[in-house]
Amino acid sequence: MFDGNVFVEIAAILGIATLTGIIGQKLRQPLIIMFLATGIMAGPSFLGIIQSYEQIELLAHIGIALLLFIVGLKLDLNLIRTTGPVALATGLGQIVFTSLIGFGIAIAMDISYLSAAYVSVALTFSSTIIIVKLLSDKKEIDSLHGQIALGFLIVQDIAAILALVGLTTLGSSVSGEGSGYLSFLMISAKGVGLLVAVALLMKYVIPYLTQRLAYSLELLTLFAIAWAVLLGAGSELLGFSKEVGAFLAGVSLASTTYRDSISARLTSLRDFLLLFFFIDLGARLDWSMVGSQLGASLVFSIFVLVGNPLIVLIIMGVMGYRRRTGFLAGLTVAQISEFSLIVAALGLSIGHITEGIVGLITLVGVVTIFLSTYMILYSDPLYRVLSFPLKIFERRNPYREAAIDSLAATEAVDVILVGLGNYGSGLMEHLLRRKNAIVGVDFDPGALDKWRRRGVPVLYGDMADPEMHEQLPLKKARWVISTVRSIEMNLALIHNLKKDRYTGKVALTATNSKEATELEKAGTNLVFRPFRDATEQAADALTYAMDFLPESIDWPVSFLELRIRSDASAAGQSIKELSLSASGISILAVSRGGRIFYEPAPDFSIFPADRLLLMGHPDGLKDAENILNQVDVQRDSEDTDFFEIAEIKVADDSELSDKSLAELHFRQKFRVTLVGIRRGQEQITTINPAEHLLGGDCLLVIGKSSYIKELKRISPV
Repeated sequence: MFDGNVFVEIAAILGIATLTGIIGQKLRQPLIIMFLATGIMAGPSFLGIIQSYEQIELLAHIGIALLLFIVGLKLDLNLIRTTGPVALATGLGQIVFTSLIGFGIAIAMDISYLSAAYVSVALTFSSTIIIVKLLSDKKEIDSLHGQIALGFLIVQDIAAILALVGLTTLGSSVSGEGSGYLSFLMISAKGVGLLVAVALLMKYVIPYLTQRLAYSLELLTLFAIAWAVLLGAGSELLGFSKEVGAFLAGVSLASTTYRDSISARLTSLRDFLLLFFFIDLGARLDWSMVGSQLGASLVFSIFVLVGNPLIVLIIMGVMGYRRRTGFLAGLTVAQISEFSLIVAALGLSIGHITEGIVGLITLVGVVTIFLSTYMILYSDPLYRVLSFPLKIFERRNPYREAAIDSLAATEAVDVILVGLGNYGSGLMEHLLRRKNAIVGVDFDPGALDKWRRRGVPVLYGDMADPEMHEQLPLKKARWVISTVRSIEMNLALIHNLKKDRYTGKVALTATNSKEATELEKAGTNLVFRPFRDATEQAADALTYAMDFLPESIDWPVSFLELRIRSDASAAGQSIKELSLSASGISILAVSRGGRIFYEPAPDFSIFPADRLLLMGHPDGLKDAENILNQVDVQRDSEDTDFFEIAEIKVADDSELSDKSLAELHFRQKFRVTLVGIRRGQEQITTINPAEHLLGGDCLLVIGKSSYIKELKRISPV
């Protein structure tokens, strides 16, 4: 079509890939599917754009080498250890059962033994790239099921590498001369030699070399690419596949301190070059054979979509995990991966399988990746539908997850706090300073462990799960607070609380005004807006710093900018009550709501969130900081007098009855604020001084507890 102009050909392919990628983004599909579609469209079956197969194949091989290099670079064996035996048991168990069942299905379909072995192996691998992306987008990468999934995906990656090595060895023994035993011994010896060489380079050469090259990130990145390609080429010369060498190159750099920066720089290049692998695969798909493979691909797709999650669910249920954790982890293996396609391509290149089998595996990959993406994205509603029948996969006592919980019976709970990330942990810290009794809920075992060590009762779980509510002291809790910034999760939470007839208050977190309005309509008592609140505080701090914060001064005095916490004992006191002048500390300015008060007078009152500019000796400033932000512990004392809201019934014979508010001088005399009056079915919220109070009225008042107590004494029910 383009008369052999490779550049124009590549440009056309990239243009089609961009368009299909946009469509895939709208459909919330991984780019792998859209790249395969690009190859099919640009291949001989449709537009016939691709002619330069050799150039595209070369770019594809480099892309695969970089993929395996980055897998090796990120190989985190510690993750397998931290997730316990479940990662190994689930990973190995799923590989064994999937391959055995898949092999049996293939044999039943009259597929040859060697081809059936390739199909069964291809069905066992799940896409680490896709799963990590989806879990990250859903913010579930640190959840228990996310960590377990990552653990057994690493096990699968290692198994995939071993499969590639085994296939390379088998291919060499089939094509080589001499006996199979001799060929096997030769390839084994070469493999051991390659491993020893890489180990020696890891110990004595690579640390020194990367340290020297790290002065230039561009040079370090170039070295990483060159090392991956060189070791891949060397591996191929020794009779292995280039993928094995590239993987070992990544492993050799995994222990260096520069692996994260190298990985970050190479990820985009890897994704770009992998585009050509999937395009090449799609273009080579023989559509004349696809029709005959549709039935088989449908059977294998159903097995992967349903059978693989069931295998994981059964294994994790036996090991003592809740069915929800097993189900969510199981969904991550409901597709085959790019490794499956690489194994198929390798089998075709060494003559083990036909293009028809490659087409079968590719079709299964397209179907399973397409459908499993939606299964993972909508895992919560899917679980709610299947929750009851999944009970058979859960032990009566799911002891492994129960071991994560530290919830014990407690007399009273002020707050059930859902979400212990950065924002939630900060809120927890301040609530504990105020002596609140708190129960923490999260699905990140690391976050739970942090607060458990501090003696806070915690519970592993997801508040969108209705069954989790059965384990919480909802009847004792005054507030349920969610710091999770997900409108779907928060709406599900408030729905479940209403269904459980929770009578306390609810506070949820919104990221914007639209979400806040939606949560308020759903019945939320309080909506947190962390981004808006933080930007307002940042603007106050910046205004203060721009207008007054001093430059460096060569003088034996120091300056300190201090923000008054809302629970500090200094809040509400005047400057003369703080006794700072005795220690030689002066308050030069106070910033409040973007306005700066210079040289405040002794009667100037300090409010919560004020920013103070202090001047004095460095030691004195440190003492002043401790004094000003000392926690107000009045709540623990017997004469605590805090603000409260109360309902007071007006007795017929009380001094309040048949008098107007103006006659009573209500606000001045009783020192409380009248918010509303309920008179029979009528509710009066616009308070007029001429309003007469009648016997039987119910007054809604707010004020200090001591004044409310006195008002109740005047008008006993």
